[in-house]
Amino acid sequence: MSLFDIPPPADPSRPLAERLRPETLDLFVGQEHILGPGKPLRRQMERDQLTSLILWGPPGVGKTTLARLLASHSNADFVPFSAVLSGIKEVKEVMAAAERSHRMGRRTVLFIDEIHRFNKAQQDAFLPYVERGDVILIGATTENPSFEVNSALLSRTKVYALRSLNSDEVITLLRRAIVLLQVEAGDDLLEQIAVHSNGDARSAYNLLELASAASTDGKLTIEIIEDTLQHKVLVYDKTGEEHYNIISALHKSIRSSDPDAALYWLARMMEAGEDRLYIARRLIRMAVEDIGLADPRALEQAIAAKECVHFLGIPEGDQALAQVAIYLAVAPKSDAAYSALNQARSHVRNHAAEPVPLHLRNAPTKAMKAWGYGEGYQHAHQFQDALTGMDCLPTSLAGVRFYEPTTRGVEARIAERLEQIRKARGKTN
Repeated sequence: MSLFDIPPPADPSRPLAERLRPETLDLFVGQEHILGPGKPLRRQMERDQLTSLILWGPPGVGKTTLARLLASHSNADFVPFSAVLSGIKEVKEVMAAAERSHRMGRRTVLFIDEIHRFNKAQQDAFLPYVERGDVILIGATTENPSFEVNSALLSRTKVYALRSLNSDEVITLLRRAIVLLQVEAGDDLLEQIAVHSNGDARSAYNLLELASAASTDGKLTIEIIEDTLQHKVLVYDKTGEEHYNIISALHKSIRSSDPDAALYWLARMMEAGEDRLYIARRLIRMAVEDIGLADPRALEQAIAAKECVHFLGIPEGDQALAQVAIYLAVAPKSDAAYSALNQARSHVRNHAAEPVPLHLRNAPTKAMKAWGYGEGYQHAHQFQDALTGMDCLPTSLAGVRFYEPTTRGVEARIAERLEQIRKARGKTN
């Protein structure tokens, strides 16, 4: 069967995501880091050595589908269980049935969706059955298992982290879907749906299904997608030119200390469905490259925004990105540290590697001391103000300066301090 040979659905009233749920691992898309050839979960399946595990990842990445495939590959009974709808009574009934099946030689894969919603007592109820091997427990959660799953149960399971699908993977799924729905859609349109879904296959399926229902001739257009979303679809390709144009505009707006422009380009990226952690990474780079030591707290703010985005998600985390974009835009600017490293690296690449001066070398053996290692080293803490006149560059580079601070922001104080250091070192010499 090829990727596009999808059999007609038995029940067309079912959601598209359910009808397109793959029945073999070869049709499963994504998660190559755990399912690719030679990867751990793949090896477990091939050896039929499936053990209890927890699938941790964002919505719409295939946690339920993967659990079903694991059960079918192990020739085990698959029992789905919802942590939202079930209590202790239902847990005990399912466990008793699994225990009977185990005695008769049948394995049971118990799939618990949203396992983090079970309280401690409910989670504890699974422990003896997991320990005896009556059930193979597969839990699915969007929350960090370290915080939401009991340590006793966590120690008896293997946690696999699933990642959001990338655009190419979502497009692969959408191409299968348009065959099933018997509609036409160009790759550029599928790309826009993939971008909007933000790595969530279920969201992409739902959008495609709604748009298909709105089409009168079986041909999907950008206008139909916009009507379905009830907002304009922005031209934005996560891997194409427009993606790089907009991130460049954001970077240069911040460098130019224009917070309003920065917010506009940031909003463009958000509305187009850009990965928030990608935005956070770029803002961190801007803090290092364009603000630097003029405001060392800029880096702290950018890192904090990244953590906030990771912890809160969308849409709450978006405000953190906006906050740090404004902070970076109005912060004093300096690329002195950035330029200093580039100059140092350029010198290293284009000149012979100078030996480390003998006085800077460690001398752990008597022979090395006899050779002059460490001779003449001046320990800074033994001098006034912890300043010595000792040169730490190779002789051929004496007096070379890579870092020249600006007079902007905190770097003005750094420049003043550096001048004091250089004068004091000169007097010591």
